[in-house]
Amino acid sequence: MAVTAQIVLLFKFLSAMFPILRSDRLLLRKIIPTDLENIYKGLSNPRVTECYGLSYDSLEATKEQIDRYAYLENSGTGNWWAICFSENHCFLGAAGFTRLDNQNRNGEVGYWLLPEYWGIGFMQEALGMVCRYGFEELDLHRIQASVESENVRSKNLLKRLDFRYEGTLKDCEIKDGAFISYDLFAKLKGENGNTAHRYCSF
Repeated sequence: MAVTAQIVLLFKFLSAMFPILRSDRLLLRKIIPTDLENIYKGLSNPRVTECYGLSYDSLEATKEQIDRYAYLENSGTGNWWAICFSENHCFLGAAGFTRLDNQNRNGEVGYWLLPEYWGIGFMQEALGMVCRYGFEELDLHRIQASVESENVRSKNLLKRLDFRYEGTLKDCEIKDGAFISYDLFAKLKGENGNTAHRYCSF
């Protein structure tokens, strides 16, 4: 209980500077250094990294990703949240903006979830809140996502959130010695059909 109380106090302190998003089931909060083990757990898992652009083989190497999240926030070029349960703050994964272009009012989202939480609708809920925050609070006009063409699960998620397929970047990247393609999805402000999940900052 003492640890949980300390975490709650830390969230309240951080919330003055960082937007906290929440639904009945989920809390999206700032990624902090103590998330290192959970991020390593996700980004060293082959089921997660199979269709994800990053992977790490040690805790020490994973610190690079923690630094990357902090850089995006501090530079204003992106913003990532830790996805947690509302009740016990258990870590599920991460989602956010890998790129923000405020001048042109657009951004690109990325996301990943620990496999034990797949298939329950958590990422649809979390990414829906991220997109709503982007449209309503950041005043973005366009949000897009690039997904490896073989990643059917991720493409179906984007379709459920009303993203539209815009095309395929064929053989645009080399991964494990072979060319891979990316499918591009996007949605515009006003096409945001997934507004059921509320968010707040406190």
